Amino acid sequence: MIKRINLFILLLSTFSFAVKAQEKLTLQDAISIAMQNNYDIKISQNGVKIAKNNANIGNAGMLPNLTGTYSNGGSIQNTRQTPATGADRVITGARSTNNDIGADLNWTVFDGFSMFANYDRLKELQKQGELNSRLAILTTIADVISAYYDVVRQQKLVIAADSAIDISVFREKIAKTKLQLGRGSKLDVLTAQVDYNTDTSNYLQQKNNLQVAKVRLNQLMVRNVNLTFSVDNDINIDQALIYSQLAELSQKQNPNVQNAFINQRVAALNLKSIKGARYPVVSLNSGYSRTNSTSPTGFNQKFAANGFTYGVTASLNIFNGFLQRQQERNAKLDIENSSLNLDKTKLDISSQLLTAYQNYSTYLDLVKLEQRNVDIAKENLDITLAKYRLGSIAPLELREAQRNSIDAQNRFIEMQYQAKLSEITLKEISGNINLSN
Repeated sequence: MIKRINLFILLLSTFSFAVKAQEKLTLQDAISIAMQNNYDIKISQNGVKIAKNNANIGNAGMLPNLTGTYSNGGSIQNTRQTPATGADRVITGARSTNNDIGADLNWTVFDGFSMFANYDRLKELQKQGELNSRLAILTTIADVISAYYDVVRQQKLVIAADSAIDISVFREKIAKTKLQLGRGSKLDVLTAQVDYNTDTSNYLQQKNNLQVAKVRLNQLMVRNVNLTFSVDNDINIDQALIYSQLAELSQKQNPNVQNAFINQRVAALNLKSIKGARYPVVSLNSGYSRTNSTSPTGFNQKFAANGFTYGVTASLNIFNGFLQRQQERNAKLDIENSSLNLDKTKLDISSQLLTAYQNYSTYLDLVKLEQRNVDIAKENLDITLAKYRLGSIAPLELREAQRNSIDAQNRFIEMQYQAKLSEITLKEISGNINLSN
């Protein structure tokens, strides 16, 4: 058994050395790496570029269209011409050619203001793309912070599990000493060994949980998931969050609320564009062409022409089977739906914020309570250990004190983590997460 204890202590020492040699990853470093590498952020940024490329007057239909044309062809024919008087005219292999080059310009100068509504709609969609990119950034930062503090939590739980093993080793040593002196029993030794093995199993499981948490954080940072690192050992909670301020920020900065606002404006612009079909469409058109042709069987064996064309075209939709009225009615319903969706989104955000704030307040109180429990359990364990050394209490009482101390530490760590998650959720909902979180 002594060899096993020594081996375990050696493994612990090796683990401690490895931890010291690992990369020290700060929260700011983790966020910065994720901001550079995260796939969701990159995809959303490309979406912003696409929306920006689309938001131009040409895409809205404000610029003229210029089309160039070129054609070159011909034919080879055998012909027989019979005039009213005289002999037939027979031509074998008559070659005709035709060459045409030109350019046509068409410019819609008025379409019932639809082009202006389309341009405004494209600009709103660009803003929406930027909002979606910001939402991806906020979500990624929140996920990274949560994953980082999960690693901190698991790391603290590993330390707590390690401390339980130290007490179990001490207890087993005392039990063996008492047995050698004739003051103890074999049962006490065996019970101590079982408890030691139980604590070792818990420690190994907790180490595994720590490694899994690190893999998750590496994944969010989009780097090699096998990379190992150490983190800070503190869970710092912002205890100065005020509900009224967060509620005000959420109505202004929450990306989902802002997206709903944009959807409402887009719906209104879509109706404006549809109503434009009630007005006439006026277009200017012009063109230039140059034609050359030969025809040995025609009246003119060669023909050449070039010149400009110009004109104005106006059209008005008089009746299209009531489709215009149908489209306008549907567009008005879209506006109504967008308004309802905006109200629903505001209500959802308010509900999420209030729930998160209630959790936040409760967990802050629980953190204070569990901190006191940790102090009490530690003092109780110290007193119990001292009595156990003197032989005035049974091993089961020491084990109970040990469990109470570990449970108190674990609850305290868990309440700290849950309070941090509530803080992150509040800041994410209010759109107020930054690199210092």
